[in-house]
Amino acid sequence: MPWIHYHVGNAGKVKACCVANIPYGDCNMQSFNEIWNGDEIKAIREKFKKGEGDNRCGVCQRLEATGGKSIRQETHEKFGDLFEKEPPQLPIYFDIRFSNACNFACRTCWHGASSAWFTEGKQLKRNLGEIALLQNITDFENFIAETGEALLQAREIYFAGGEPLVTKEHYQLLDWLVKNKTTQMKLRYNTNFSVLKFGEYDVLDYWKHFPEVEILASIDAHGKLGEYIRKGFNWQKFQENREAIRSLKQLRFVIAPTISVLSIKNLPELYRTCLMEQIIEPDGLYINILDRPLYYNTKVMPEDLKQTVVAEYQKFYSWAEKKQIPELVISQLKECEAYMLSEDLSKHWPQFLKETKLLDEMRGENFIQSGIQINNKM
Repeated sequence: MPWIHYHVGNAGKVKACCVANIPYGDCNMQSFNEIWNGDEIKAIREKFKKGEGDNRCGVCQRLEATGGKSIRQETHEKFGDLFEKEPPQLPIYFDIRFSNACNFACRTCWHGASSAWFTEGKQLKRNLGEIALLQNITDFENFIAETGEALLQAREIYFAGGEPLVTKEHYQLLDWLVKNKTTQMKLRYNTNFSVLKFGEYDVLDYWKHFPEVEILASIDAHGKLGEYIRKGFNWQKFQENREAIRSLKQLRFVIAPTISVLSIKNLPELYRTCLMEQIIEPDGLYINILDRPLYYNTKVMPEDLKQTVVAEYQKFYSWAEKKQIPELVISQLKECEAYMLSEDLSKHWPQFLKETKLLDEMRGENFIQSGIQINNKM
């Protein structure tokens, strides 16, 4: 990652990746060259050259320890060929979070990643700053002037949130790439997929210029349960938007659920539903196993609840074998299961119950009525 990746997150901080808190600099205060060739990034390169780990890489380390696939491993698979000779001089893989602009307030999220969380975050005294919209990149034109040379030769640009499809700068960047006739890169999105048009922008007008666009749709469940977990989600609108993009053949559509206490048991049913309704192809699943906040981590579930998940997954494996479901999908469910069972953190279960009750009262919602099946422990 330190040789190929450029990630811009909260307040313009450039870091090693979206999950490790390894800062390189601030793109609002420093030039691209100062960051990409600075002491901080050089230090982590030297450390990794020696084969040394870093304790700030705990998310990947914990996932790999349970047999799961981490961002670190995915990056090796996708870009390892670049290191057969000399590594690139400029980043070829970008992850740019222009702001926290978002139209959803998902239960497992927070104000730093969603402007829609601001009001509740303020009530809970967990807001990040005193305004809803937090700009990570304060001057778009300056960012392009500094980073444009690298962007024009990128292999992949990854957009996440906030919500990229309601972020003006996302469209400005696509417009800039199209006008510069530089659209050879893959576009990859983590999106709630709730809108295809934003103000004057129609995202389909831009996607048609790119040879490969991958949509990782952030959906944790279908129907009422999905709408409960992700405030703002509308199952019917999601289905309509899926139909609207079928004509673009370069698009790959994948569901990318966040695996938490709220979603883990329903994962088999979500996959089956999306497959049967032709929302995804048989291999269209990409899981994100939640690490923090800890009270949503699946390891906090009491043992009897974990066993209800195990039983549900066993049924799925039998069904999957008959239907010849790809091993890629089965292995991801096994990752979820192994991660959940790898550690007993049930001492944090009361915190999950407390947080759930608190948000239910604030939102006028009901955990049980949402359709979550976690027996009478609620």
